Amino acid sequence: MKRTIIDASQLELTDKVVTIKRVTKVVKGGNNMRFTALVVVGDGNGHVGAGLGKAKEIPEAIRKGKEDAMKNLITVAMDENASVTHDFIGKYGSASVLLKKAPEGTGIIAGGPARIVCELAGIRNIRTKSLGSNNKQNVVLSTIAGLASLKTPEEVAAKRGKSIDEIMA
Repeated sequence: MKRTIIDASQLELTDKVVTIKRVTKVVKGGNNMRFTALVVVGDGNGHVGAGLGKAKEIPEAIRKGKEDAMKNLITVAMDENASVTHDFIGKYGSASVLLKKAPEGTGIIAGGPARIVCELAGIRNIRTKSLGSNNKQNVVLSTIAGLASLKTPEEVAAKRGKSIDEIMA
C-alpha cells in the first residue's frame, strides 16, 4: 500500500464516527472502563483516512480518533465519473471489500462502514461488497487499503512503458 504524506492542515476535512465501543480492562480493584472511537476523515475530493482513539470519555476518544485519522490520509485515484478507476479487492485482516467501477448515476451502493469511507473520499458512483468479516474496523481499513492500491491509467502506462491508448484498448 502506497503512503504519501499529505498535509492535513491545507485540506478542509469532515469527519464521521463509524463506531463507538465500550471496552473494559479487568484489574485488581475492579474494571477499568474506556471508550474506543473509530473515526473516518475526508475532504470529499480524493483524500480519506481512518483512525482509532481510546479514552475515558467519548468526546476525548473521538478527538483522538480524528487526530489519528489525519495522520493516515491517503489519496484516491478516481475517474471522470467520480468512480474508482478499476475493480479491486481491498484486504485487511479477515475482511475483504470488493470495489467495483460504476457508471454515472449509479450512486454509492455500499454497506455502512464502506459507504462512509466512499462518501468522505468524494466517490459518487461505486458498487461495493463486503466479503469475509463484517467487523466495522476491519471493513473500514480494508476499504481504505483497496482505495489506496488503485492506480490511474497514466500510472499503469508509465510503469509498462506504453501509451494510455494502448492500455485502454
